[in-house]
Amino acid sequence: MRRVLFAVPWHNKIVVGTTDIVRDEPELEPVALEEEIEFILQTAGLYMVRKPERKDILSVFAGQRPLAAPKKEGKSTKEISRSHKIFVSDNNLITITGGKWTTYRRMAEDTVDKAINLNLIEPRKCVSKNFRIHGYKPNPDLNNHLYVYGSDMKLIEDIIKNSPEMGGKIHPSYNYTLAEVVLAVRNEMARNVEDVLARRVRLLFIDAKASKAAAPVVAKTIAQELGYDNNWIDNQIKTFETLSDQYIIN
Repeated sequence: MRRVLFAVPWHNKIVVGTTDIVRDEPELEPVALEEEIEFILQTAGLYMVRKPERKDILSVFAGQRPLAAPKKEGKSTKEISRSHKIFVSDNNLITITGGKWTTYRRMAEDTVDKAINLNLIEPRKCVSKNFRIHGYKPNPDLNNHLYVYGSDMKLIEDIIKNSPEMGGKIHPSYNYTLAEVVLAVRNEMARNVEDVLARRVRLLFIDAKASKAAAPVVAKTIAQELGYDNNWIDNQIKTFETLSDQYIIN
């Protein structure tokens, strides 16, 4: 099933979507179809004071979501459960499919319970319900955009403290800093511009043109951290520009 979303500049950016189109074959790099873009614009316009137009779209992106169930005759994909499913092979290989990021704890618990029921592991009471994930920080300051880093926010603050120039923005319209690029390289295994702008700060999905403009300074910062030369920087910029163009519509 296809999923299309895009960002528009209402109240400091909002993401609108999605579509619900069945595809016969998986697509390595899904691209939003015109019918999907128009559908989302028209539907969003029913709920906004001012109807969004194509010129308002800052970034458009598409993906595919597998459903862990066959599509039944006369039943739409939105009616098919998004829950996870567990299968056990004849040799007791346990496979879990479906599910969502927001249900990962339940998915893990159900998988372990299945293994216990099959006498594959020793029975134990689940103790992970109240475990705190990495980065946990109580009462974050939501006015500071660095709050998303949780307890790792201090690492960014230390980078800026040691090198004040790292407090500079990667783009004038957004609060993302060079220190966040450095943190991504040092602590989060980022190795190229796409890693940072698409998979860390996610600017590509918020404002594709802005991410394209930020690519040079991000490439230079990564190169400085990893000791890469100007050829690497130039190649990274060209590669990311080609990628970001796919998220921009006319």
